[in-house]
Amino acid sequence: MTDPRLARLAEVLASHSTRLQKGERVLIEAFDVPDAFVNELIAAAVERGAIPIVETKHNKVLRQLYRKYGEEAFRVLGEIEKYRMERMDAYIGVRGNDNICEMSDVPGIKMSYLQRHVFQPVHHDIRLKTKWVVLRYPNSSMAQQAGMSTQAFEDFYFNVCTMDYDRMTVAMQALKERMEGTDRVSLLGPETELQFSIKDIPAIPCGGEYNIPDGECFTAPVRNSVNGVIHFNTPTIYQGVTFSDIKLEFRNGRIIDATADSAAKSARLNEVFNTDEGARFVGEFSLGFNPLITRPMLDILFDEKIAGSFHFTPGNAYENADNGNRSQIHWDMVMIQTPEFGGGEIWFDSEQIRKDGRFVPSDLHALNPENLKGEYDDFSSAIPKRRRSKEKVLAEEVLV
Repeated sequence: MTDPRLARLAEVLASHSTRLQKGERVLIEAFDVPDAFVNELIAAAVERGAIPIVETKHNKVLRQLYRKYGEEAFRVLGEIEKYRMERMDAYIGVRGNDNICEMSDVPGIKMSYLQRHVFQPVHHDIRLKTKWVVLRYPNSSMAQQAGMSTQAFEDFYFNVCTMDYDRMTVAMQALKERMEGTDRVSLLGPETELQFSIKDIPAIPCGGEYNIPDGECFTAPVRNSVNGVIHFNTPTIYQGVTFSDIKLEFRNGRIIDATADSAAKSARLNEVFNTDEGARFVGEFSLGFNPLITRPMLDILFDEKIAGSFHFTPGNAYENADNGNRSQIHWDMVMIQTPEFGGGEIWFDSEQIRKDGRFVPSDLHALNPENLKGEYDDFSSAIPKRRRSKEKVLAEEVLV
């Protein structure tokens, strides 16, 4: 018997995230994902009148390809992927992975070719301009990363992925307005004192349209404005390698010193930052506030949404919140500021916005965990049906 939660998640992706319409072509790309969920995605797309195009991939096979490919092969692969994506109206990418370090022994130069000839021209140049959403698929490997039993992790996963994102969307609007009215940002915490400007750069609230799970509002620092030091307290994985204890020093926007938990990891870290000129500048600053995600699990789609966190991202800026920085890399690094992780403060100009992970101004209280949870306080019970918040319904009635 198929788990009914799969159909519910597929419906969220087709209706809320990508908003599929009749006749639209949607590429469903599934990496190590069970056929049962791919079939539910197909059914959800067809039910909305869309035309699903499906490709299943396997990370062990991709590892072999990437290790054997030369640069010309990556260029050909990019041309084919680009041709296909240009003919799509939407994209749903589901990534399962039994081993998050599967690509760790692919040479760095090969991963650079993948970024240059496939990821950059396909994802950044085309896919981000369509309707798209990406997510992980739960498995025992993810449960192990999270330090949970498989069943407990699956319950957590489906709860967080099918929560009331309409409710969250309403709550984010005040933060968007505040960010777009701010010049100077100050980040304070253990071994962290960082200042930069976000003046005149759009803020983008994210409530399940592009990532599942979701719960962040992002912008970008003015490219040359970042100064100070930041010490990240959350492990991060990049190109199959796990890093922790990352400390970055900035001067006039540029990373001038970068260290990690060992000499070897520090060398690898700086190798990534030497990919191109833009890799040492920051392309994104974002506040995370998903109330159901409270600790890291070495999966950035979850970790960057942790309640009481922010992430700071060396590399490429998104075009809808653009500071002009361009790079082959985009590496989200997370700091959690709740008391359990050492606390911290965020200031917009002269006003304290968040202290120890909780929003301070009254117009932002809706983003604190107890308010975003609402009717979902007890997640040990069955998943409630997703509903539009009262505020959202009222807003739609006003528009009508």
